[in-house]
Amino acid sequence: MTDATAVLPPVTAAVAAAALDLLPARLRKRVDGAVAKAAGWPVEPHPDGVLVRVADDTAVTLRVTAGIVAADDHAVCSCLLAPACLHRAAVLSSAPLAMDAPLATEEGKEEGKEEEEKQESGERDGKSGESGERAGAGSPPVVGEAALTPVQSTALDALRDAVTAVLVAGIAGSGAVHRAELLHAAHSARLAGLHRPAATAVRIARLLAEARSDDPAFRLSTLSTELAELLDLVRRPAEALSPARRSYRPEGPLRLYGLFTEPVVTASGYAGATVYALAPDGTLRTVSDVAPGGPERALQASGTPVPGGCALPLRELGAGGGVILTAPTVSPDGRIGGGGQVRSVRAGGAGWYEAPLAALWERPPAGQLAAALSRLSEPADTRAAGGDLLFLDGRCTEAGFAVSGGPTLRLSAPDERPELPYAENLRLLAGRPGLALRLIARVVPDRPDRVHVLAASWTGHDGESVRADLGLRRLHRSDIPAVPVPSPAPAGAGGTGGAGGAAPAVSVPAAPPALPVELDLLRRTVDRAVAGGRAVTAVSADGELPRRLRTVGLTAGAELVRSLAEAAADRRHDVLGRLLPADPRGFALAWLAAAVYASAAAESLLLAAWTPDMPAAN
Repeated sequence: MTDATAVLPPVTAAVAAAALDLLPARLRKRVDGAVAKAAGWPVEPHPDGVLVRVADDTAVTLRVTAGIVAADDHAVCSCLLAPACLHRAAVLSSAPLAMDAPLATEEGKEEGKEEEEKQESGERDGKSGESGERAGAGSPPVVGEAALTPVQSTALDALRDAVTAVLVAGIAGSGAVHRAELLHAAHSARLAGLHRPAATAVRIARLLAEARSDDPAFRLSTLSTELAELLDLVRRPAEALSPARRSYRPEGPLRLYGLFTEPVVTASGYAGATVYALAPDGTLRTVSDVAPGGPERALQASGTPVPGGCALPLRELGAGGGVILTAPTVSPDGRIGGGGQVRSVRAGGAGWYEAPLAALWERPPAGQLAAALSRLSEPADTRAAGGDLLFLDGRCTEAGFAVSGGPTLRLSAPDERPELPYAENLRLLAGRPGLALRLIARVVPDRPDRVHVLAASWTGHDGESVRADLGLRRLHRSDIPAVPVPSPAPAGAGGTGGAGGAAPAVSVPAAPPALPVELDLLRRTVDRAVAGGRAVTAVSADGELPRRLRTVGLTAGAELVRSLAEAAADRRHDVLGRLLPADPRGFALAWLAAAVYASAAAESLLLAAWTPDMPAAN
């Protein structure tokens, strides 16, 4: 019987790809079937790692270093064909993908977490909107005044071919071999100094593994976003050359006011907790504990002390605590490292309705949204911590959450894993019409009707403010008053009512804003191409969609859909009537243009839907 406490540890991309390379051609064809069987092989704890029992006389042993399988000889099979055997390849292909090197320092852990969080939340680099205007062929790519080296150019070409092959095959046709080719290209790109496209390629490989295993955490839109980013990066080499590490710099004494704690669970086998806190200059900072593990580790990590010896648990800092750090190291995007020089002492915290935290809720919702979308257009390694967060006041209604000074929205869970109580908590809160809430949420760029809610505050039975991290604390009906009571916000503090008056009457708002149906159909067309590949796109092209897009004024989108359908179905013949080879790069380029347009149009209409006195398109 499988030990419930034993799971496959993360494996580096290079090790996973090399295992498939060792297989002879006759066995490579059987890898996908072996991977499916590997899901049922028992996993047992073993000294320095785990042991996977394939049969009574066959087992694969994985040895871990710093929580990951980092070398080829750390994966050993007992069968006679090892290491060129299906057992070893299947186990390594089933394991989650890790970073390429062990994360030995706190700074390294946080960097790994940041890279993985991009995959979970589906962030993208908005600069990909420029891709349709830039050509990638011709003379060697130039970065500033210097051309890429031949090794870098070769690495970019390999990445382009690998990601194009994935797009042409679609999820249904992309098996372990496609993943291996993508991982090989990612490893070569990393060695050539192309760290950003390499990291994106690894995230795509992880998402493909999720899709093939029917992982409930998989989101097709997230895979579409990552594919578009990588296809764009290989066409714009200047963006592909990004630093290997985000540098941490020493900083003077730093006073932090805790805001909330967010659980972190990644597809690559890492988990932990991140606290968001406010510094006196109004910027957000994060303190994290992320390491190999599953969802259960998120709750454990929330009890980790803040670096520096003050013994203040992360969850207590996020629940309204305060801390003063001396000699901390801080990354450009606001992440605080755990270097040996940092020292910390407890300090007074603040409530959400008290200075300095209350100021975060005083900004108009539309202005917050515009800032969040602008943040998503910046390079990933320069985005400020918490730049995608929204601080909203409002009241639950039958139609949704009516934002004060903004639209009516649906409250959505950022992570629907059953181990994390987001969805259950939000159902309880939304089921109390008239309940005034103060929320911290995350923007969903392509969905104007909802936000992902991370933390909430409301007035409890005793009239005191209740504050909850929705991903860590499981609420009960007794925690939420059946009859709404006044909000604790003082007048002028951005709340939804006075502390001593009756709850204000709220008119029933309109339904949450929605994107035009035609734009939603365009986005589905883009996602369907990712799911089914070129062949499915060719046979399922909707000839009516271009006409419908023109009807609502989305003429550029209509042309892009037509071009995508033509590129998918383009199988021309030569003068002798022979079928010419397909043009995979042409199909990839047409898909990228449609994907970028769909995302840009959705973001534009999203901002319009949130702007007061500006009705959303319908």
